[in-house]
Amino acid sequence: MNSLPSDASDEANPLRRLSLDQLRLRTSVKWRTYPDDVLPLWVAEMDVPLAEQVARAVTDAIALGDTGYPAGNAYAEALAEFARKRWDWDGLAVERTAIVPDVMLGIVEVLKLFTGPGDRVVVNCPVYPPFYQFVEHLDRRIVEAPLGEDQRIDFAALEDAFRRAVSGGRRAAYLLCSPHNPTGTVHTADELAAVAALADSYGVRVVVDEIHAPIVASGTAFVPYLSVPGAESGMSLMSASKAWNLAGLKAAIAVAGPAAADDLARMPPEVSHGPSHLGIIAHTAALRDGSGWLDAVLTGLDHNRRLLADLLREHLPAIRYEPAQGTYLAWLDCRALPLGDDPAAVFLERGRVALTSGTDFGTGGAGHVRLNLATSPELITEAVRRMSAALD
Repeated sequence: MNSLPSDASDEANPLRRLSLDQLRLRTSVKWRTYPDDVLPLWVAEMDVPLAEQVARAVTDAIALGDTGYPAGNAYAEALAEFARKRWDWDGLAVERTAIVPDVMLGIVEVLKLFTGPGDRVVVNCPVYPPFYQFVEHLDRRIVEAPLGEDQRIDFAALEDAFRRAVSGGRRAAYLLCSPHNPTGTVHTADELAAVAALADSYGVRVVVDEIHAPIVASGTAFVPYLSVPGAESGMSLMSASKAWNLAGLKAAIAVAGPAAADDLARMPPEVSHGPSHLGIIAHTAALRDGSGWLDAVLTGLDHNRRLLADLLREHLPAIRYEPAQGTYLAWLDCRALPLGDDPAAVFLERGRVALTSGTDFGTGGAGHVRLNLATSPELITEAVRRMSAALD
């Protein structure tokens, strides 16, 4: 497992460009948390080389010594153009944007605008663990609205959560993950419009994490929340981070709906000091010039989703898995296996595969694991082989 093929067909797939030996030279959290005998398919980093257009933009800036403070609207302008071309949405107004350090810190700053200490924030569980961590650190209270059995928004549960969140006359926000992490669900335009109408009826402000927006399966359309009727008072956080593997080059954009422009204007100016100038350069280059590279990754992910489904059917048929519409994550239901609430711990100890434990994702996560598909088919195949052997 220390080398991967590199024929001409693989060159077009960034997920097959790096050998395991090359990947183990990386010093990021994915490759330094566990010993070398563990295959890390957990945290949301992709096993890809940097897009050439992004690498060139960053190295050119370094060659110029252009490592100062960020200025201008290039990032927001590139995002607006990407949204027009990719999502057929021309409603991303640059004047209603602000740069923020990253998506989660941007969410924190927006929640400060919409809520106060002790107020409630509704989330659809199971959901990205930092939603719990950052909201609670902010001295807000989580109210869970569990997803339905189909892993889509359960509107009866959501309405009940909204009712509880605003009880006593408190302000409340709804932190929506779109596409949803960990299930990979891509919300439809009708679902998002229903969210907007329900939130408006209860006076709940909607904040949307759209960091995975560019990563959708073939035949699936991403719908920006702010593009649907009734979403004018919402706020979105967007970034090129996930789609181009730029987590170490921090930068994100807060986008306000027309009725939230005054709220965004209240964001303290010092928040804009957090993003990295090199990060903004990298994200701007990705959005402007990196679509071809992204398309190659999306094609590779389509293959990996099918591959994982086939491998599980053959080797671990008790695991329930439905290839997701979005993200590069796979949500595996292991409850039919005798592994308890935390199967990730068993797969790590016995199989030497690192997955993300479902228990971290709140109610509904027990008995599940999240697997990162943004790697080579060979590593996915080896991971499933090890997971199967862990049950012997």
